[in-house]
Amino acid sequence: MITLLLVMLPELSHSEFKTEKLRCFSKTSPSLSRDGDLVIGSFLPLYSVEVGNVGGAELFRSHPDKGCRDYKWMHKNYQQVLALVFAVEEINRDPNLLPNSSSLGFHLYNSYHSDERTLESSLQWLTGQGQLIPNYNCLGQDQLVAIIGGATSALSIQMGTLLELYKVPQMSYGPFDSLLSDKSQFPSLYQLAHRDSFLSRGMVQLMLHFEWTWVGLATTNDMRGEEFLWNLRGDMVKKGICLAFTEKIPVSERRHTESQDLFLIRIMQSPVKVIIIHGDTDSLMILRYSQPIHVYFGKVWITTSHWDITMRPQKNDGYAFHGALSFSHMSNEIPGFKTFLRSVNPATYPEDIFLKVFWCSAFEDQEKLENQEPNVCSPNASLEALPLHIFDMTMSGLSYTIYNAVHAVARALHKMLLMTSERQYIRDGETWAPQPWQLHSFLRNIQFNNSAGEQVFLDDTRSSEAQYDIMNYLFYLNETELLVKVGQFIPGAPLGQDFTISTEAIVWGWLESKVPHAVCTNSCGPGFRKIPREGKPICCFDCSLCPEGEVSKQMNMKHCTKCPEDAYPNKKRDRCLPKAITFLDITEPLGMALACVALFFSVLTALILWVFVKFRVTPIVKANNQTLSYTLLISLTFCFLCSLLFIGRPTAATCLLRQTIFGVVFTVAVSSILAKTILVVLAFKVTIPASRGRVWLQPRVSNCVVLLCSGVQVILCGSWLGMSPPFPDTDTHSQPNQIIIECNEGSVLGFYSVLGYIGFLALGSFTVAFLARNLPDTFNEAKFITFSMLVFCSVWVSFLPAYQSTKGKAMVVVEIFSILASSAGLLGCIFIPKCYVILLRPNENNQEFIRKKSDCKSGKHSSRLSQGQRLHKAKEIPEE
Repeated sequence: MITLLLVMLPELSHSEFKTEKLRCFSKTSPSLSRDGDLVIGSFLPLYSVEVGNVGGAELFRSHPDKGCRDYKWMHKNYQQVLALVFAVEEINRDPNLLPNSSSLGFHLYNSYHSDERTLESSLQWLTGQGQLIPNYNCLGQDQLVAIIGGATSALSIQMGTLLELYKVPQMSYGPFDSLLSDKSQFPSLYQLAHRDSFLSRGMVQLMLHFEWTWVGLATTNDMRGEEFLWNLRGDMVKKGICLAFTEKIPVSERRHTESQDLFLIRIMQSPVKVIIIHGDTDSLMILRYSQPIHVYFGKVWITTSHWDITMRPQKNDGYAFHGALSFSHMSNEIPGFKTFLRSVNPATYPEDIFLKVFWCSAFEDQEKLENQEPNVCSPNASLEALPLHIFDMTMSGLSYTIYNAVHAVARALHKMLLMTSERQYIRDGETWAPQPWQLHSFLRNIQFNNSAGEQVFLDDTRSSEAQYDIMNYLFYLNETELLVKVGQFIPGAPLGQDFTISTEAIVWGWLESKVPHAVCTNSCGPGFRKIPREGKPICCFDCSLCPEGEVSKQMNMKHCTKCPEDAYPNKKRDRCLPKAITFLDITEPLGMALACVALFFSVLTALILWVFVKFRVTPIVKANNQTLSYTLLISLTFCFLCSLLFIGRPTAATCLLRQTIFGVVFTVAVSSILAKTILVVLAFKVTIPASRGRVWLQPRVSNCVVLLCSGVQVILCGSWLGMSPPFPDTDTHSQPNQIIIECNEGSVLGFYSVLGYIGFLALGSFTVAFLARNLPDTFNEAKFITFSMLVFCSVWVSFLPAYQSTKGKAMVVVEIFSILASSAGLLGCIFIPKCYVILLRPNENNQEFIRKKSDCKSGKHSSRLSQGQRLHKAKEIPEE
């Protein structure tokens, strides 16, 4: 590689290397030097220079000064020079660091924020003369030991490529870059800056705090920018935050007035309100120097301290970023540094011509800004009087790293000197002359606490993570500017303590008084859920009302949640309300009305039974089998009363009894009617007095019919209760706002078997009664039974669809109504006409009236005997 450099420069004569007449050389040669036995080279960007677009091999064929045009002072970077001076003086005063026989000096070179100028300065430092001669060192007595340089990764790489040929330790003080940690490419390079691995996470925390989900990003188009973009996007996706756009700033155009890509206009035209700017001052010079100046109303800028937001080409354009938030490296204050800055002026260092040039430029700009008559470089002024955009009294992150770098080199030299002293004796007056490459073994293992109490490592693998102060940049109308701390982010701190911020202390942009609203679409309130838009980022969505039975209690819920079974959503569907427990209660009007009806009919049935017992000797009672009539009336009484078991809160006892008692008593009633109809038919079939068929007219036969039919029902109910009995249950689904306490029938087959058997008996009774409806007799019940069974069957046929289509207490009401209606139908159709005759027409309820009525019909029915006559002729058959 060294040979290559010599081959590429054959056409350049010695005269062409004489740079004392070149107008840029005064800025290229050491701007400031401090003699010492051991010398540190320092490359700091103090000027910005507009240069031509020369690259590749042409960079070596052309003169380094070719195309040199305008210079712009970067006043704030002069603090880095003073940090270097302060550190060197502090070391030289320390009796415990380096012996008095070895003093530390430095040579300061200007890197111009330019790749080619940085390379030229590096070669100038290695040569040690105005004449650039590779492989030769003409420094004389000064012993070069290390270089501090590389405000950016690009400059570090430019310097490292050349310095690695000589194994010179390079202390990079710019932002940490994982690319520079590759020791296979940069074995002689050491990074002192803290890692920024958690910077993206801190910014995401800030977005979450202010509920920003739609932000833009402007970052440098290099590996460091790509790494930040990757980390930021990964952290944002985890928290549901989206990047609206990404503007990649070309690093190759970092000199002012060179860029033709007006990306800032695109950013301003975007509706996105929060913009993240990531990069360093060198790479982002294009942002302030080549873009149109705007008043960025409605935008919130989030930056890092690597990009000094206060540095700008115009003195009065600070309003552009008013209200910006910056993540600044948190560091302890170096004792004595501010006092040192207050003492600095051209009189303090009269030999420093460069300080005088800076002083005149800085205070001349300030006086012009204040419309004052220029003083002769303001000899009695103080750096503290300069505004923030020219000079900052607070040590910057870069200055802090330079301070640590000088101390790291000094401590490594000290250890090396001690080891050398143990091995060989150094005579008085002899100069200790270590080679730069010998310093590496000591630098790799260096570890110390600086004067601020912070640990410093040069091992990249042990570099600590940065902690951040969140600063609010303010620019007032009187052109006063401040950086105010409003929060902090400390990675590794306990959850809840790692990120803190004072919202009330933040001053937003010129037109903003509240936290800006940075979303793609407005938030979905409680009661709604997010529906992603097809083909759009997840932050762009529509809001849809939660489905029936579900709620969302928070903002921007992706999914609604179902309410517990004992609760239901309110109308807004943003919370669950407890369901009301409901059942057919005796205290409510409907329950009370049904209970009263049941009691009324049961009492009425009991009264009819009393009438029949009282008038049991009358023909109308005796003619229709008294026992069956009594049985039917008693069973109807229980039918009315069993409906009361359906009213009230269901319990285990009532659930077991209600359907079984209903089934048994209804079976007794219907089987009694069936026995009556069979008796009527047999009475007309058996016409011969001595016939054996008269046995079927005996009362015990009808009683056996009732017992047999009822016994079958008892077996069915017993099987039902034995296999799957009814039990109390809750229905939480039928009614959205109610919990229905009901009886679960257990076995549906058992329930419908009981009901179906009653229906079978009723259909049989209806059929037999229908066939006997025209048989002649004054007391023939067939017509009344036919009509009563028609009413009974109609009620229960209507009951089935009504029962299946209703839920809760409405279902119970349907069954109670069916019980009462069918029972009342039987009572009214069979017994009310008889009570009418017994109570209101007693003259028709005697034997003489029956005989006269029979005589009147004898001509027409001479061949037939009435049912009553046949029954009376069969008096010899005793009644039970």
